[in-house]
Amino acid sequence: MDAQKVDMFIMSNNKFFDSFQLHAIKDQLINLPEEKWVRIQVLQFKDPTTTLIVSILAGSLGIDRFLIGDVGLGIGKLITCGGLSIWAIVDWFLIQAATKEKNMQTLQEALLY
Repeated sequence: MDAQKVDMFIMSNNKFFDSFQLHAIKDQLINLPEEKWVRIQVLQFKDPTTTLIVSILAGSLGIDRFLIGDVGLGIGKLITCGGLSIWAIVDWFLIQAATKEKNMQTLQEALLY
């Protein structure tokens, strides 16, 4: 893979991943066959900042967890009204990291297939 393409991907998508993951992502993408590159370029990642805003505004309804694909946790938050708002407040601090982890899982799945 062309290093310039990989660097452009990293620069345009670095906010979707933790900084400690970027080096590993770069290594994986450099060794990626050209035919898989198109699939990687069209992946849609969840924005951690948007997820945080949704969590602040509607976290007690579990919408933030539904947004990143944690349906079970979303249902749990919905049924308990955000764990009587305690879970909702805790998620304000955890949701961005959870979003970045889900983005990494999405990328890893795309790299495998």
